[in-house]
Amino acid sequence: MTAEGTTRRHPAHPSGSPGGKTAPLPEPGAVRRAVFQQLERATADLDPPFAVVDLPAWHRNADALTRRALAKPLRVATKSLRCRSLIRRAERLPGWHGALAFTLPEALMLAADEPDGSPGLTDVVVGYPTADRAALRRLVTDPTARERITLMVDSVEHLDPLEDVVREAGRAAPGPPLRLCLELDASLRLFGGRLHVGARRSPVHDPASARAMAEAIARRPGLRLVGVMAYEAQIAGIGDAPPGAPLRGLAIRGLQRLSGAELRERRAAAVAAVRAVTPLEFVNGGGTGSVARTAAEPTVTEIAAGSGLYGPALFDGYRDFRPTPAAFFALPVVRRPAPDIVTVLGGGWIASGPPGRDRLPLPVFPPGLRYVPTEAAGEVQTPLVGAAARKLRPGDRVWFRHAKAGEPAERVNRLHLVDGDRIVEDVPTYRGERHAFI
Repeated sequence: MTAEGTTRRHPAHPSGSPGGKTAPLPEPGAVRRAVFQQLERATADLDPPFAVVDLPAWHRNADALTRRALAKPLRVATKSLRCRSLIRRAERLPGWHGALAFTLPEALMLAADEPDGSPGLTDVVVGYPTADRAALRRLVTDPTARERITLMVDSVEHLDPLEDVVREAGRAAPGPPLRLCLELDASLRLFGGRLHVGARRSPVHDPASARAMAEAIARRPGLRLVGVMAYEAQIAGIGDAPPGAPLRGLAIRGLQRLSGAELRERRAAAVAAVRAVTPLEFVNGGGTGSVARTAAEPTVTEIAAGSGLYGPALFDGYRDFRPTPAAFFALPVVRRPAPDIVTVLGGGWIASGPPGRDRLPLPVFPPGLRYVPTEAAGEVQTPLVGAAARKLRPGDRVWFRHAKAGEPAERVNRLHLVDGDRIVEDVPTYRGERHAFI
């Protein structure tokens, strides 16, 4: 899916390093023509399709997220990167600590020490419950992994299989209790639950059910509750300024204010109820779209973020924080079915979520290209129309932004890290390391 080698390698420029100076953020959501001119020069030796990360923009986004976190640590959401090198790069930044993984096999990979002796990540929370028995057996038989990995639970149904695995391991796998994090449902429920606003995640919604879960865990000697997490998807994951829909944006902002106020009180009460049973190491909340709001809650000790490092197209619909676009992919023009139409190879890199135009990749350079409504982004080819189409020829490139952050990494084997007009490093994605975690 991508060129595996390029003839040019250069040391990283200071602007692409955590300690380098960063320029002021450009106009939110805007991608300057100069950026693509630099990307074209940097990738001149590559054959598309391929994906790139603009390192200076990536680091500016990281700095912006750190400032918004109000001195609380940021935990990198790995699903939004899906590249071990960039996960490690983020985790080493000032103000960032630990990872929020999406599967246990992924967490085991991230926490494992490298063959060259470099240490794995020492604090990995699995953001979703697991039913992977083989991975659980690997966890309980690895004392180091047991110290570094925290599992997510939200019901007694999750506890029984975990306790069974610990019991089966017995004396052959001595080690500390399995570390657990309890997920609190962060959704807003109105009119007696008839209106549900937010993601349908945990059944633990109120302080009483949170305390009951904490007590159930405390009764099991092989398990230990160390954290609480609540992800407010209806705030962090929904843009409050959808393009061309001001009334909808007004309604979204109203619901988000209502939900934020309700959650602030309920989260504090639930965490207090859990702490009455057992001490906690962390209380995790939020996402890129709610970093500042969530960090302002005294109960929350850390924030999860990841998408804001790449600045995908969905974040153009946020009013409070719009990261600088830092991740792009290029597709080759392969045919011209008409003078004002060009066709690129592939293109159907559709984002997950409710189907809609906002889930399509956004063609951004050359400017002025748009989809043919009857075809949109295709499986193996995508026709594009617009004034720029008349000037494009087979072999030229069209640059896109994905709607989401981490999903393009499932399409390419490598990410080309660019600083200015130079590729400074090629790094494998999870796919490039032959991992398919989800």
